[in-house]
Amino acid sequence: MTLKVYADRMSQPSRAVLIFCKLNGIEFEEIKVEISKRQQLSPEFQAINPLKKVPAIVDGRFKLFESHAILMYLTTAFPGVPDHWYPTDYSRRAKINSVLSWHHLNLRRGAATFVLHTVLAPFLGLPQKQQAAAEAEKILTSSLSTLEEVWLKGNGRFLLGGFQPSIADLSLVCEIMQLELLDEGDRGRILGPHEKVQRWIESTRNATKPHFDEVHNVLYELRRKIRATTELPSKM
Repeated sequence: MTLKVYADRMSQPSRAVLIFCKLNGIEFEEIKVEISKRQQLSPEFQAINPLKKVPAIVDGRFKLFESHAILMYLTTAFPGVPDHWYPTDYSRRAKINSVLSWHHLNLRRGAATFVLHTVLAPFLGLPQKQQAAAEAEKILTSSLSTLEEVWLKGNGRFLLGGFQPSIADLSLVCEIMQLELLDEGDRGRILGPHEKVQRWIESTRNATKPHFDEVHNVLYELRRKIRATTELPSKM
């Protein structure tokens, strides 16, 4: 039976799973679950993921949610996936696990919250919380510094000094891509000082072409809409 991937391309973890499947030739059916329409709250989806979040997968009778767990499963359950994504060497695999464990309470917590309370909230007609944005920016800035000083330390182009990407690279880079929604000033101020991070983003994008940009097109389109909305008053 064909793997089913329940995803919303506006979801950073969903994008990572979709890119991985496309890149590694895993046959799958993409089933859209639109968070903006609260489709993740439907009884049908809750039967797949009671936590009511995307992504989730169904492989035959097997159901799984949480993007990191899904990526780990895909690397081992489907033949032909190159070893560099999640190495069979236990020590290398453990180091990738350490990056993924760090991700959610650091980089994700900072990036997702900062983007929400700076550009997404006003665009969606939600109240802006400046204090939450300020706190998230501190976490985000600290996380980017940790990326450079710890995870990008070494001679390789990828996390942990690797010369080929792992599932950690894909998961974290999809998180950072959310910063594309920021205005140029905020994005430059936050990412500008982190040249290693910028080079790593480009390395991961190049290593996952053409699927990286195809899956991120929804983000690029939203960026265009947000910028058109913010520029509108100055043209009147």
